[in-house]
Amino acid sequence: MTKKPTPTVSCPTCHKPVPWSKETSPWRPFCSERCKLIDLGEWLCEEKRIPGEPAPGDADYDPESQEL
Repeated sequence: MTKKPTPTVSCPTCHKPVPWSKETSPWRPFCSERCKLIDLGEWLCEEKRIPGEPAPGDADYDPESQEL
């Protein structure tokens, strides 16, 4: 019985090949914790976003005026 080769994916941040294995790539699909944090920062700064129209009422939302 032959062992299947480990599939590889491209790191979304730096595009290096990353083996898709829990043992060798704990940050998959990223190649490193650094690339993972860069990607997170881009989402938090809204440099990346899911395309679409804003939800109704998002522009008018004021969290300080909302009662719990």
